[in-house]
Amino acid sequence: MHLNNKIPEKFEGSYLLENAVDSHIHCCPHINDRSIHIFEAVRHALIFKMKGIGLMDNFCNTSGYAALINKEMENMNLDVFGGLIMEPYAGGISAESVKIALSYNYGDNLNTRFISMPTHHTRYIAKLENRSENYIESCLHIPESKQLADPLPEILDLIAKSDVVLNTGHLSGDEAIRLINFAKKRGVKRIMVPSSHYEEDIVEEITNLDCYSEFSFFFVSNATEVALTHIDEEKHKATPVNLSKMAKLIKKAGIKNTILSSDCGVSVLPIPVKGFVKFLLMIKQQGFYDSEIKDMISNNTMKLFKIKTND
Repeated sequence: MHLNNKIPEKFEGSYLLENAVDSHIHCCPHINDRSIHIFEAVRHALIFKMKGIGLMDNFCNTSGYAALINKEMENMNLDVFGGLIMEPYAGGISAESVKIALSYNYGDNLNTRFISMPTHHTRYIAKLENRSENYIESCLHIPESKQLADPLPEILDLIAKSDVVLNTGHLSGDEAIRLINFAKKRGVKRIMVPSSHYEEDIVEEITNLDCYSEFSFFFVSNATEVALTHIDEEKHKATPVNLSKMAKLIKKAGIKNTILSSDCGVSVLPIPVKGFVKFLLMIKQQGFYDSEIKDMISNNTMKLFKIKTND
């Protein structure tokens, strides 16, 4: 394994990365520039003795990338995993795409660990981005109903059968709660909810439903100041989150029900290991202990994503 010049030396707070899992890294090919590619992300994680990294991409199922890494570097002490974000360019909200994602592999290894609702092609986000009425209408919405529109029931059944993580994507808080309740009824046991923009009552309800709330560096970073092309050629700025508010949301979720991630990979942010540590130091300064951070980046994440290591 050849190391390149981008591999960082130890830096302030880098000790926090030992045994950590960053479940949200965008290092795959993209229409935006990436700060790092997949092999670099793996090498960096190995240097700092991390336990796992999760690959995310709005344009494809990342399980194939994870499978290739794990096949080629099968003796490494790092679990690389992928999954599918059901954006239109990755196949959309499709049971067939989910079936493919769940079996996209070499051998019997479980490289697919999550299936995510869209992160940008939702009515909630489309409205925030002031998209056209036709565009908004085409996006995912979870209405107040006793029924869940096809093909979502079949997709939830596939997630439950494979026992992978359902990521609720960027739905509104009320929609996320409705989706969680539907998913629980269909036997889905592993659920993670991106919660950075929710109010405390929603986060508390997510915890009461025995799900994990995810909070990431991206939304408290300078990346929110830059218009980016997340899913198509239109550029939009993400809504920033106040750090003290995020800390309150973490406390409301509870340490045992919180996942922290970097959401790094875009060129305007530090490389993932540095961005992740910068975020963890910011969280620590809000009054959290190292032991609590370890739960939120290691113990909880390893449990949720069934992280395997060669220890």
